[in-house]
Amino acid sequence: MSDSLLQHSASALAVLIQKRELTSTGIVSSYLAHIESHNPALNALVQVCGDAALQAAWEADRAITLGEWRGPLNGVPFTVKDVIDTQGVISAAGLVERAAYVPAQDAVVVARMKAAGAILLGKSNCPPGGGGGTTDNPVYGPTRNPHALSHGPGGSSGGEAAAIAAGLSPLGLGSDSGGSLRVPAHFCGICTLKPTSGRVPNTGVFDHPGGFSDYRSQIGPMARYVEDLELVLHVIAGQDGIDAGVVPMPLMRAGSVTLRGLRVAWYTKGGIAAVDSDTVVAVQQAVDILQSAGADVQSAFPSALTCASDITERYWSMAGATGAEVVQLFADWDQYRSAMLGFMQRHDLIVCPVDGGPAPRLGKERPGLFSHTLPYSLAGWPCVVVRAGTSTEGLPIGVQIVARPWHEHVALAAAAALEQGMRIRGCL
Repeated sequence: MSDSLLQHSASALAVLIQKRELTSTGIVSSYLAHIESHNPALNALVQVCGDAALQAAWEADRAITLGEWRGPLNGVPFTVKDVIDTQGVISAAGLVERAAYVPAQDAVVVARMKAAGAILLGKSNCPPGGGGGTTDNPVYGPTRNPHALSHGPGGSSGGEAAAIAAGLSPLGLGSDSGGSLRVPAHFCGICTLKPTSGRVPNTGVFDHPGGFSDYRSQIGPMARYVEDLELVLHVIAGQDGIDAGVVPMPLMRAGSVTLRGLRVAWYTKGGIAAVDSDTVVAVQQAVDILQSAGADVQSAFPSALTCASDITERYWSMAGATGAEVVQLFADWDQYRSAMLGFMQRHDLIVCPVDGGPAPRLGKERPGLFSHTLPYSLAGWPCVVVRAGTSTEGLPIGVQIVARPWHEHVALAAAAALEQGMRIRGCL
């Protein structure tokens, strides 16, 4: 399989496999060869399941010859952030004490991917314990950004973002509490979806207990194409009978959304961390594309966002707080969420920066990292990141598209329109 075919979407690969125009064995073999050639320089994947993946691919091809179809990802390879348990494969989460830990069963999201026919290629690097903005740890070391090896991929799903951007995997799973899907996607020029809090179970994910105790964290897909985000969301979403925080809300399709007349608020500044001029241009270009598609755009900033940092810091220090302080924290948090919902009475989407600029140098963090993503984690809202520009030094710049709770389909529809508009303009 040629390198150009490695750039196919997962959705396209699934169709080609089903039509017998490609074999899963050929696709997996090509990805494994690409990993062997390119991963050493990046250190994006820390475990590669070569033999098991080839065996699963052979079984997928055999099933197709017998007229069996295992699901929408039949024969398609994927990768997984190392905080997510994978049966029989080391899941260290970047921690020395877990360096030899081999889970006895898959996390629910991995089990659902496999049930849909997907084939695990390997595990991707992350910071220790899976939290933080720099993908480096004492077990595996740092991951580098495929767009510039002197720069980092962000965190904490940085290994996953780097692997997908480098063509080592067509899609994968990461996690996000404050921006850990969104910032790496922005730094590496891929797309991602952080679903609504309570959409996807956290069962089997290290330090992601789910339920009321972990409202902000969600597992989500990462890919090179927006269409794959929706495909994976429909595979991994829904109750599992374990994570009590998962809500049985129906999923809608992005194809049901009409962009004409969609009310879009946008901003590049307004009381949170400043952004550079390249990021301003990227946001404005995204807004222009959506306006050309018929959206009703308006510059508007949700003033409640300025409270997000204080609430987050109090949440992080909650273990040492008094009972009265904890009660006040949740009262303020609820008030914040209500204020944000009030803003969305006048808007369907928000388009805004992901971070203050493109990927920083390896091992560095820009001041204010996550300040543009954390507020929407507190709200529990779905966010899509898609590339919308390039910095003067040639690094990718993404934008964040935010919808009200349970409206992933609206954010995905806008992201798909933006992706198409960027291609038409020759920017992708």
